[in-house]
Amino acid sequence: MPMSTENTPHELPHNPAEAVDAVREEVRFGVGFLRVHWRRLLLVFAGVLLPLWGFGELAQELRYGRAFPFDDPLLRWANTLARAGWDVFFVRMTDLGYLYGLVPANILLVGFLALRRHMREGLFAAVSIIGSALLNLGAKQLFARERPTLWESIAPESSFSFPSGHAMGTMTLAAVLILLAWRTRWRWPVFVLAAGFTTLVGLSRIYLGVHYPSDILAGWAAAMVLAVGTYSVVFHRRRPWAD
Repeated sequence: MPMSTENTPHELPHNPAEAVDAVREEVRFGVGFLRVHWRRLLLVFAGVLLPLWGFGELAQELRYGRAFPFDDPLLRWANTLARAGWDVFFVRMTDLGYLYGLVPANILLVGFLALRRHMREGLFAAVSIIGSALLNLGAKQLFARERPTLWESIAPESSFSFPSGHAMGTMTLAAVLILLAWRTRWRWPVFVLAAGFTTLVGLSRIYLGVHYPSDILAGWAAAMVLAVGTYSVVFHRRRPWAD
């Protein structure tokens, strides 16, 4: 008996037309899901924004809008480590934490899940990543916290500081990968690699003097709450890869 040429849910499309159909199917699934669960997702976003607002208010009260008590000492300590070799390493880490590493990785992850027709997994990754970016942009404008000015950075930034976009973006991707891999045999390798990369990117922002440590902590906290909250909605009463 001849084998069927139809794609199974875990086969990659064989031509551009099938790839387009897979993306369209992912979009239709996402739109239908959001129509039903938009209230839950809205509550998740509010549950991140409100703690973040309280965190920013506490920072303003403690240090007149500048920093937490541990911010300046940790920044000054990081500056004592300044060496030519460390400069190159941390500039590369900060580049990988956004344009040259994080953005391509996000696109590849969502695209791969869509092409493999893992609809819920792709939706979870897309909502977490896009929601994290939008939340970060809104929070920066809301708090309007100026960047540290303890020394002239070798990689200066002009946008607002709180929370760190690099920290929030890398933690979002790390949380998505860890949550998707947690019930598989890859969970510990993924956890170690994702946590290590996220930590190094966060340290690079402090080393370069473009973020307060509290900016990094705020970005990590917001990203984890957002990813876990989105996961609880998308995988309500089921687990990843169940389909």
